[in-house]
Amino acid sequence: MIILSTVSIIAIVVVSAISLGLGALIAGTIMRKAIVRKSQHILKEAVSEAEVLKKEKILQAKEKFFQLKAEHEVFVSEKNQQLLIAENKLKQREAGFSQKVEELQRKQNEVNAIRENLNTQLEILNKKQQELDRSHKEKLEQLEAISGMSAQEAKLQLVESLKVEAQTDAQAFVKEIMEEAKLSANMEAKKLVVQSLQRTATEVAIENSVSVFPIESDEIKGRIIGREGRNIRALEAATGVEIIVDDTPEAIILSGFDPVRREIARLSLHKLVTDGRIHPARIEEVVAKTQKQIDQEIIEIGKRTAIDLGIHGMHHELLRLVGKMKYRSSYGQNLLQHSKEVANLAATMAAELGLNPKLAKRAALLHDIGKVPDNEPELPHAVLGMKLAEKYKEKPEVCNAIGSHHDEVEMSSLISPIIQVCDAISGARPGARREVVESYIKRLNDLEELALSYPGVVKTYAIQAGRELRVIVGSEKISDAEAEQISHDLSKKIQDEMTYPGQIKITVIRETRAVAYAK
Repeated sequence: MIILSTVSIIAIVVVSAISLGLGALIAGTIMRKAIVRKSQHILKEAVSEAEVLKKEKILQAKEKFFQLKAEHEVFVSEKNQQLLIAENKLKQREAGFSQKVEELQRKQNEVNAIRENLNTQLEILNKKQQELDRSHKEKLEQLEAISGMSAQEAKLQLVESLKVEAQTDAQAFVKEIMEEAKLSANMEAKKLVVQSLQRTATEVAIENSVSVFPIESDEIKGRIIGREGRNIRALEAATGVEIIVDDTPEAIILSGFDPVRREIARLSLHKLVTDGRIHPARIEEVVAKTQKQIDQEIIEIGKRTAIDLGIHGMHHELLRLVGKMKYRSSYGQNLLQHSKEVANLAATMAAELGLNPKLAKRAALLHDIGKVPDNEPELPHAVLGMKLAEKYKEKPEVCNAIGSHHDEVEMSSLISPIIQVCDAISGARPGARREVVESYIKRLNDLEELALSYPGVVKTYAIQAGRELRVIVGSEKISDAEAEQISHDLSKKIQDEMTYPGQIKITVIRETRAVAYAK
């Protein structure tokens, strides 16, 4: 019974195992078929998508091809048009060249005809010249036979006699003219001053009467001019300065002889352009404010300058005139800087001489106030400055130093020549007035080389900052009369060929030295 049960269990287990194996096999077969079907389906979808993508790419390629073809046709058409235009231009040029060639050929024929005519005339002239030479030679032979001298000897003798006679007459004439000039030295001096003014008038006028106001674009010019020019007229009436708006790019020119007014106009224009509101009422308002600002600034500059120099107790009107010097220049040198420089030099020189340096500094600072008056009477600036100093109760020594620094008034104190000397030092130093060191040295070298070009000149020296030229000549080569002639010729040549401030004194020195040695 037990054995039967065991067999039954084994049989059941075997049957169960077989059933499980068959089930697994059947399930695997079904899954493989499902996977195969799914793979086939995916493959078909991929093939379909590939076909669609292929068709799209083909269509895109065709569209791109047609587009490139159309662009190429347009490009070819443009090139053909350009070639046609170039071909027409070449044909026109060829026609023009043909006309020019025909014209040149015609002119060449005319030139050939003229050349033949000239050759004929030249042959006739050569024949006549030969006849004249033969006649001249015969006459010379007759004259040589009569005089007993050759033609060359007679010519040399005549030239020498005429040369000596001409030099003597010329030297006598020059000496007579120089003596006459010395008698009228005052008139000649005024003439030289006028000529110097004529040389530098244009440059000084531009320097002292014109300011340039830069602008960002030419569009602003129209806004400054305004409708029918009302803005620019209002600006000129308010400032008293002429405003020139021309073709100068990105610039407006302010023209006027009063530097303070030009500065007011420049600052007012700057404020108006920055603000953007430009109309007559606004212009008058801005100009009035700017004028007050400049007046206050002038007073502050005068006070600050006096404090920097250690000068106290000066009248406020004199301080205002000192402040106005900032806006005035003389030969390119700022007047305030020049006055401060003269003040420092004068104080140093007065201290070295044991005089009052503060008094000298005060006189030096005020020595050019006659150049910046509110009104301009017809007086030299030194005399006008002296009268202003007297009006505002300055000391007599200061007034005399101001009035005499250009010798308009006689000097009565030791400070006066100090101010005159320091003014000359400040104005004459290289680079102070419009010229730099290089141009200054070049002018001195040009002076010396010009004098060395004369025969008989041994050495030359340009001294006194180029205001005097000393020329040393050899006594054995040059006589006294010839030395005088050299000085006259050299002065005229310098005046004609060189540009220089003021006047140049030419001194020709001729001396004889006897040297011996005691042994």
